[in-house]
Amino acid sequence: MESLESHYHQWGGVLFFTAVYAVALLFVPFYKKMDRKPATAYIAFVLAFAIEMHGIPMSMYLISWVIGKNLPEGVLWGHTLFNQIGYTGMYINIVCAITALCMIGNGWYNIYHKYWSKESGKGKVVNKGVYKYIRHPQYTGFMLLTAGMIIQWATLPTLIMWPMIVWMYYRLAKREERDMIAEFGEEYVSYKKKTKMFIPFVI
Repeated sequence: MESLESHYHQWGGVLFFTAVYAVALLFVPFYKKMDRKPATAYIAFVLAFAIEMHGIPMSMYLISWVIGKNLPEGVLWGHTLFNQIGYTGMYINIVCAITALCMIGNGWYNIYHKYWSKESGKGKVVNKGVYKYIRHPQYTGFMLLTAGMIIQWATLPTLIMWPMIVWMYYRLAKREERDMIAEFGEEYVSYKKKTKMFIPFVI
């Protein structure tokens, strides 16, 4: 108990963790106000996670108060399911984070040079790199980053917020696809038929 609590009240850690995960947003442009809502939700999720991991275990205090007894180690605080799987959740989170950052970075690189830069004043349908398989790798990356955090360290706020983040990025992706069809017509429709939305070969 004491060893797990030793990392709490580390508010510098909260700020550092939030800043590191917020860097991913630099690789996504905001053309319209609607684009900022999922980003704001993502930052709120990361902040809630960081506070419970390095600041104060609010979920543990709340549930302990509601049920009238202390929670066992690993239930909505500390490493989730630590007694059952050890640090596996942490390792899964690391793999999720690395995969997500690679997807976000690859997506940014390809779309920046093919669409955002708009050479000759006109963008192109991007179908190289990760875009060869999915249409929204950066949004997949954000969902994967947050899912990895939950697998390692599930808390009440993150469990409530994650479905909202998924829904917001789904809505944003659908709206962007309508914009792409309006801009590129049949070329984008054809590309859409050959790819998946978020997960290669799945959905």
